[in-house]
Amino acid sequence: MKVENFLKIIGSDFYTGVPDSQLKALCDYLMDKYGIDPKHHIIAANEGNCTALAAGYHLATGKIPAVYMQNSGEGNIINPAASLLSDKVYAIPMIFIIGWRGEPGIHDEPQHIHQGEVTVRLLEDMNIASFIVGKDTTDDEAAEAMEQFREVLDSGKDAAFIIRKGALADAPKIEYSNGNIMTREEIIRHIVKASGEDPVISTTGKASRELFETRASNGQSHKYDFLTVGSMGHSSSIALGVAIHKPKQKIWCIDGDGAVLMHMGAMAVIGANKVKNMIHVVINNGAHETVGGMPTVAGKIDLVKIALACGYPNAISANDFVELDEALENAKKKNELCFIEVKCSIGAREDLGRPTTTALENKRNFMEYLNRSKSG
Repeated sequence: MKVENFLKIIGSDFYTGVPDSQLKALCDYLMDKYGIDPKHHIIAANEGNCTALAAGYHLATGKIPAVYMQNSGEGNIINPAASLLSDKVYAIPMIFIIGWRGEPGIHDEPQHIHQGEVTVRLLEDMNIASFIVGKDTTDDEAAEAMEQFREVLDSGKDAAFIIRKGALADAPKIEYSNGNIMTREEIIRHIVKASGEDPVISTTGKASRELFETRASNGQSHKYDFLTVGSMGHSSSIALGVAIHKPKQKIWCIDGDGAVLMHMGAMAVIGANKVKNMIHVVINNGAHETVGGMPTVAGKIDLVKIALACGYPNAISANDFVELDEALENAKKKNELCFIEVKCSIGAREDLGRPTTTALENKRNFMEYLNRSKSG
C-alpha cells in the first residue's frame, strides 16, 4: 500500500511517535511532508510521551491524532492508555500505527520474538481495536477498517493499525546527515581500547552490533560485554546496577542519544547515587540511526549540562578523536562517576553483521567474567 494513500485514509493532521524501521516509509513520508513541525509532526522521547502529546492535541482541538511506534513501545503506552485515554477515565480517542516486529512465523531478532507474540493480545487487553495491514491489503480494505474505527473513536476509545513488514511503500527517499566527523564504529574501537578488560554494557541497536564486531576483529572474547539488545533506554540503569554491586571494577556504559532521551530520568538516579566506578559514554548523532536516521532532539540540547545538573561530578563533550582519547584516558584514571558525550556522524557499514552468540550465551559469559573475583 502506498504510504500516502494510507495516511489519507487515516485523515489526521497531527502525528507524533518514535521511529521504527518497520515504519520507515511512514517516517520518511512525514519528514518529507512536515519535517519536524510542532503543529503537525513531533518525534517524541518515548511512546508514553507521544501518547500524552497526542492527548494534549485532542484536548486542544477535539480532533483525532495519530501515534506511531514499534510494537516494543506498547509497554510504554500501557499506563497512559489504561489510566488516561480509557473510556472509563477521560475517553480520549487516538489512532496508533504500530510496526509489527517479531510477527509469529517471520524471522526476527531475539528481543522481538516475545513482543511479536503478544502484540495483538496487549492491544486487546487495553481495549484497543486493531486491524492488520500487510503487503496485500488494499486501499478499500484499509478504508473500510477506518470507517469501523470511526465508531470506536467516536465512543472515546482507541484504535490501532498493525503494520507488517513491507506493508507501506513508495515514500520519498530522505538522506539524514549531520556535520560531525567521527563514525560510531570507530568511536567504539577507541572505547574498547581504553576500557581494556573492564566490563562494558552497551545500548540496543547498531552500537551493540558494532561492539560485537570490534571484539571479533580484535580477536577478543565477547565475555567483557553485555549487549542490551532490547529495552531501549535502560542500558545505563543496568550499568548502574552492576557498578553498585561490583564497586572494585570499572564499569563502562556505551549509550546512544535516542536511548538517553527515552528514559532520561535514569541520569538523575545515576547522578544522585554517584557511583565512583562507572563511566557513561553517550554517542550522540542526533538521530534514531538504527531504525533509519530520523532526528532526535539531542542535537539541540546540552547533554553535558544535563549530566552536571543531574549530579555527575565529571562531564565533557568530545568532537574529535584527540578530545575523545583524552576524555577516555582521564575517565579511566578518575575514581569518580564520569560522563562523556561523543559527537558522532550518521551512518554505518552496509555489511554490518549481528551477534552470532545467543542472548543467553551473552548473559552467561558476561556473568561468569563479571564474577570471576568474589572480591569485585
